[in-house]
Amino acid sequence: MGSEELAANLFRITQTESKLKREKVQGVQNATSTHFTVGRKVRQTIKDLGGTMPENLPTPEKSITQVEREQITELKQKARTKSLMLDE
Repeated sequence: MGSEELAANLFRITQTESKLKREKVQGVQNATSTHFTVGRKVRQTIKDLGGTMPENLPTPEKSITQVEREQITELKQKARTKSLMLDE
């Protein structure tokens, strides 16, 4: 996920949370409906501005799980060779 998609998601999340609080939305069904309404409007705004829709953004070459595994392996190797710095 790139910065464009992250920003859109964060905007959607913060706007949904704000709307839920402001309108004192009660119940799971109403909260879900609010979530979808805000998401639909965010998507429409991206489309209106000529932005790239999230599903059309490029996907990363590696999954987050793969990156995490590589980092853990690297840290373990550094710990074995005692080249691990405390700030890593």
